[in-house]
Formats: sequence, C-alpha cells, structure tokens
Amino acid sequence: MTEGEFSTAATAARAVRRQENSVTERLSPLDAIHRAAGATFTDFAGWQMPVRYSSDLAEHKAVRTAAGLFDLSHMGEIVVVGPEADRALDYALAGKLSASAEGQAKYTLLLARHGGVIDDLVVYRTGADRYLVVANAANVAHVADELRARTAPFDCEVFDESDDMALIAVQGPKALDILTSTAGFGIQGDGNDHDDFVDAVSGMKYYRAVAAEFAEQPVLVARTGYTGEDGFELYVSPDQAPALWEALAEAGEAHGLVPAGLASRDTLRLEAGMPLYGHELTRDTFPAQAGLGRVVALGKEVDFVGRAASEEGPAADAPVLVGLASEGRRAGRAGYALFDGEGADASEAGVITSGALSPTLGHPIAMAYVAPRHAATGTTLYVDVRGTRIAASVVDLPFYRREK
Repeated sequence: MTEGEFSTAATAARAVRRQENSVTERLSPLDAIHRAAGATFTDFAGWQMPVRYSSDLAEHKAVRTAAGLFDLSHMGEIVVVGPEADRALDYALAGKLSASAEGQAKYTLLLARHGGVIDDLVVYRTGADRYLVVANAANVAHVADELRARTAPFDCEVFDESDDMALIAVQGPKALDILTSTAGFGIQGDGNDHDDFVDAVSGMKYYRAVAAEFAEQPVLVARTGYTGEDGFELYVSPDQAPALWEALAEAGEAHGLVPAGLASRDTLRLEAGMPLYGHELTRDTFPAQAGLGRVVALGKEVDFVGRAASEEGPAADAPVLVGLASEGRRAGRAGYALFDGEGADASEAGVITSGALSPTLGHPIAMAYVAPRHAATGTTLYVDVRGTRIAASVVDLPFYRREK
C-alpha cells in the first residue's frame, strides 16, 4: 500500500477526533452503532469498548460455530517506512522482519534490553519499504517511542497512525463466506472488481494480507485473528468504519454472524492458548518462559535489542507457562495461587495468569506460571479458589484447535 493511504482524512478532522477522545475517554468510531445495539461497555486502556451485546456464552459459541464481528479499534497502528525499514525492524524487534514477503504478517515481540517483553506485536509488510506494526492498546505510545528511538540510526521514519485507522474483525468458520458475500469490496488498481477480491481472499494463506478497497476507499484485509478460528481483520479509515461494519453485518446475517465483545474474545483466545499482554506476557517475562522462544530469531545475523539477554535466557528455576484443566464448574482466575497439595503444609507452586470456565469444552481451564518441577504434563496441582483447593491437571496448550 502506498504511503499515507490511511492518512487521507483532513488534519482538522483528525484534530477534532483527538480532542474529543482526550476529554474523558476514547470512543471507537463505531460507538454509536454499539450503543444502538444495546452493548455493555468496559474501560479498556482508556477506551470505552463493548464487552458484550447479548451474552458472553452466546457470542463465544457463535464464533466457534458461525462467526463473530469484533470492533478492535482500540489497537494501535504504527507505520515504519523508508529504504532501511527492514534493517531497522530487524534491530528493533525480536523477529527477522526483513525476511517477510510483501503482503505477509509476522507475530513478533518488542523486547527490553534485559530480555523481558514490552509488547507482543503483529507486523505486516505492506510494501517494499513499508511495515505496519500493530500494538496492544495499553502500549501504543510506548511502542511508538521505542521504535522511534531504536530506528533513529536507520534511513526510515516512524508514524503513529492509530488515530487514522479503525480495525474490524470477522472471526469464525463462516468468516470467508461472509467476507466474500459483502458488497462493495474490490482489489486496489484499475479494472479490479468484486470477483478479483473474492479470488484474492479465498486463496489467501493465514498471516497474509492484501490491499483492497471498500466503497472505493482503501482497506487492508488480513487473514489474522486472536480467537483460534479462521477469520479476517480489516484496517480502514475511521470515517469508513461504520459503513463497513453495517455491510458485514448485513451479509453475515444469513450465516449466523453476531456482534461480539471483548469478554468472548478473551475466552476464545484462552481456549486457543494465546497469550495476553499483562497476563501471560510482561516486562519481567522472558519469551522462553511463555513458550515463545521460537519467536526470538537468534539465528539472524544482526544484533537486536534484547539479544544478549535472550541468548543467556531465564534462570533454570524460572517459572514456565502451562495449561491447566479441572473438573466441575469453579474456575480459577488470574492471580489465584496454585499449590502442590491439598493440605495446610502444601507449598505454593505457581499462579494463574488467565482462567475461565471454557464455553466450548464445558470445564474450567487456565494458563499459569509454575516452577519447572511442576510443569510436566499430567502433574496434579491445586487451585486455591476462595479458600477451597480444587485439583487441576497440567495439560498441553492449546486447549482447543479448530478443524481444518
């Protein structure tokens, strides 16, 4: 995509949005649609975002069986562009971004020099010398500042375009059918029509993206997501987001599409074993502890921030991330302690970082950091649920895999 495609809104309009959002809280460009739909809201990193529309269970099940429509406009979008953008990101991030082909996305990490995780990111190569870095809402400003500082020696520039982008996701087994049946899409370029769009997205591999159009305005369509299902994420200007949302909702009605909030998104990603920043990932967490050692490209020829610490790795007795499954209906939650026995003399074995009663599996699941001696699959640990010790077994992640 060409530089500035998502920055076409007038400077005055952007200033108005920023001023409105800075008064008390940040509002999605889809806020009016959510309120009309009866959504319940929650504060998320300063944004007022829909947590649910009907029920967490119904929205979760819709994504697993049909499709859910998510507003993710709170996420941050940072563009890195210039002749040395690839080299700059190889230095700034843990992955080898220069190896990405145009139209490819990669999951990567922004590491601190001591090896901890500042944020986990998805980076799209949208041109020969242009990358789109997607950051978590709570970390956008810090990620942008870090990227500017780390890429300063290279011939490239960093732009925080978060105010100029909205993000809508369609997730679920019917996502492709919904996207291809939505009117108004085409592929960028003269002479390209809806049929070209259908061909492009139907043949798109996972973690790929294509520069498309909706209502003759640019939209980046990516086959990515955070639910464990097939699906697409669509980056579009805020002004165009309401029309895109409504078009997707209309096309998806026949396929069982429902609007879905952040509560179902959380249980979906938990079932899929996907880490959440602030829970499974923190500045004190080495990627290897979270099972993400493969994301750190120690084989790339250049130095990168956090390399020395990553090569040394965490201490041998550092906690490691595991999955837990238990019976009954009482689920452990983030912060609940784990013990190696039921009695008063039991020793603390770890702590839960995310937990819920799995809507798909019908029993409690959790992710937790435990001492390595307790990490073997099949180990029995005990979750302290409000003073009651409940047995849980260490299991392999993820808890759920979709059929392909």
